Amino acid sequence: MKSVLFLCTGNSARSILAEAYLNHAGAGRYQAHSAGSHPTGKVNPLALATLSSHGIEACGVRSKTWDEFARPGAPAIDVVITVCDSAAAELCPVWPGHPLKAHWGVPDPATLTGTDEQKRRAFEQTFRVLARRIDLLLALPVEKLDKKSLDEIGGC
Repeated sequence: MKSVLFLCTGNSARSILAEAYLNHAGAGRYQAHSAGSHPTGKVNPLALATLSSHGIEACGVRSKTWDEFARPGAPAIDVVITVCDSAAAELCPVWPGHPLKAHWGVPDPATLTGTDEQKRRAFEQTFRVLARRIDLLLALPVEKLDKKSLDEIGGC
């Protein structure tokens, strides 16, 4: 089973959506985790509502620092995927070591201002983009996983 770490800045929305979806859709093949360089310390309620609307369990998800995965005894990470939106000049954490690395930038729905309905739609759009990319990841044979394939998925 491959271990994937989704990273972003606050670890409250995008990386949480990706972690929960991959654990749901890739059960038995992938174990997903998420973390942030500057975690907010709480999961955005709209992220939880979005997951729930898709029938995805979010038990145990929490906003946490990426330092948890650099400590002795932490799970070995095979793939690191940053989901921060570099186009918005957002800080993207860099992961040391030798895992496969890719960037799947997605705008942060948690920063959107507007009506509750606009915010809900932004979270749904973010979920759909990440789910589509994760579905493409799941379509690849695990043994054929490489940086080129991961980068191509991020361009979708």
